[in-house]
Amino acid sequence: MDTVKISPKYQIVIPKKIREKLNLKPGQKLQIPEFGDRIEFFLLKDIKDARGYLKGIDTSLEREGDRI
Repeated sequence: MDTVKISPKYQIVIPKKIREKLNLKPGQKLQIPEFGDRIEFFLLKDIKDARGYLKGIDTSLEREGDRI
């Protein structure tokens, strides 16, 4: 676990190994919800990035007779 320091301007630096692992780029947006006495960071992705995400998924399934 890495430790970061809050600057006088309330800024933090995301450690390099985390930036590389998550492929973070300048300008990307993060959502920061508060949970009691902690915060978490969630990367907000553009809906365009989801295109083709489910390509090849098997959509066949057995349906009940009254659901056809």
